[in-house]
Amino acid sequence: MKLFPFAILLICFSTLISFAQTTEFIKDDGIINSLHQSNIGKITFMASSIPSENYREQDFLRNFLLKENTDFNLRIFLGKSLTNYLHQLAPEMNAEELNKNGNFNFNFYVDGSLIYQENLPTGAGSSENKKLRTVYRVPLITSNDEDHWGRFMWTRFMINGGEDALENGNHNLKIEIRPYLKVESIKTGEIIAQGQIELSVFKPIINESRVKIQPIKPNSGWKISKDKFNQSKIEELNRKIAENSFKEIKSIVVIKNGNLLIEEYFNGADRNTLHDTRSVGKTFASAMTGIAIRDGYLKSINQTLGEFYNLKDYQNYSPEKETVTIKNLLTMSSGFEGFDFDEKSIGNEENMYPQANWVKWTLNLPMAKRKVGEQWAYFTAGVVVLGDILQKKVPNGLEDYAAKKLFKPLEIKNYKWQYTPQKVANTAGGLQMSTLDFAKFGQLYKNGGKWKGKQIIPENWGKESLTKQFAVDERSNYGYLWWNGVYKVNGKDHEVYYGSGNGGNKIFVFKDLPLVIVITATAYNKPYMHKQIDKIMERYLLPAILEN
Repeated sequence: MKLFPFAILLICFSTLISFAQTTEFIKDDGIINSLHQSNIGKITFMASSIPSENYREQDFLRNFLLKENTDFNLRIFLGKSLTNYLHQLAPEMNAEELNKNGNFNFNFYVDGSLIYQENLPTGAGSSENKKLRTVYRVPLITSNDEDHWGRFMWTRFMINGGEDALENGNHNLKIEIRPYLKVESIKTGEIIAQGQIELSVFKPIINESRVKIQPIKPNSGWKISKDKFNQSKIEELNRKIAENSFKEIKSIVVIKNGNLLIEEYFNGADRNTLHDTRSVGKTFASAMTGIAIRDGYLKSINQTLGEFYNLKDYQNYSPEKETVTIKNLLTMSSGFEGFDFDEKSIGNEENMYPQANWVKWTLNLPMAKRKVGEQWAYFTAGVVVLGDILQKKVPNGLEDYAAKKLFKPLEIKNYKWQYTPQKVANTAGGLQMSTLDFAKFGQLYKNGGKWKGKQIIPENWGKESLTKQFAVDERSNYGYLWWNGVYKVNGKDHEVYYGSGNGGNKIFVFKDLPLVIVITATAYNKPYMHKQIDKIMERYLLPAILEN
């Protein structure tokens, strides 16, 4: 009996050591104050960015009027740092491995239903913060467009069901946070913080004139379609655009069987507006390449960079550069160390724009580890090089050649190029024209390269351009500067080719449907820019057209 207290002491001591080993894998910020101590494992809500040291329980929001151009923040109180939580999922991994492969898992519930779940990208938040921080401020909505992963996550939640769930009225929003780790598979831990708030949503009253179908005015240059479509569905879409559920949409045009079916403009745009569709302009470079091959100014898509440039005059020379072909530039498989979807890539397009000579900068880039022609990586700078090749080879330069061989035959008169620093028409994007003229370009491909009976683009080039060359992801493929994907409506898949640009700009050419659709938008660099276009197509436009 005399040993009993000692045994208890020993057990307690061992437990404490074990607890310390599991909870303090690395030293973190710990419990920073009494408010933190009393709210461990809680998510609280606040209307402004209140510093931790000034934050009080009376600042916790219980109710909030949800609207744009406001401030809506989380303050998350954790028992330990994220790295320490991740350690419990994989005790064999070191801190750097944990931080490289793990992050927070967020679950958003509205009125008791799980609406959206996200494993926050592993690159969101610094490794240092993952190791140390036990209290986080996460802005969800900001009046100053704060650059933070929380704001982008909130936008993804809204576009992936939040907008629909948070209709006018009162709602309960609940958020749960867990740690997750992805190595061979995804492993998710227990809840480490949660919280809820009552939200009031009141969307603006819309002038009903903005919802009605816009009558097609005369002199469009197109025959007017006599086909029917579900007008209530289009009015429902117009309402979503008017109340800003779909943001910064400028125009929608639908061509069916070569005739103008729908022509709608929004947010100050009209028939004469020239739209900056950014990378949609790349598809025009593809067209001009095919025309130049037909006319003999280029021999074939298999010509290599070495035939146009003395590559030994540029930095980072390697024999691999000599093997890069026009086809590789068209299919984003050139093998250069450049990937626009990776902001850390040295060949990212944002690093190109400040340069005095874009072509020289591109050819100076090193080659990547991926082999030429074997792997897709979106590389805008490669399309600039393609434009420079066209500029050198076609008579009077690319701009004049495009005017004579493409725009004049299509009766496109009002358009505007952007230019490289060398005053060459910029094939990276930014070609501006009206929505109806963009539709002509789409219809040209739908017609097998013909416009009003005249062959503008070789028929075989059109087919080859739209052929799937590389799989990009589970939804998308890539051809010659054309994307390829599928929209599902009423359980049926509809394959579509499309030119796509920053902001949510699209020219859609459907494979088996008699449709060309153009959507222009100015949601540049917004996380919802392409996702909202997908929703417009699958939930509104295609159902409206196909139901009749």
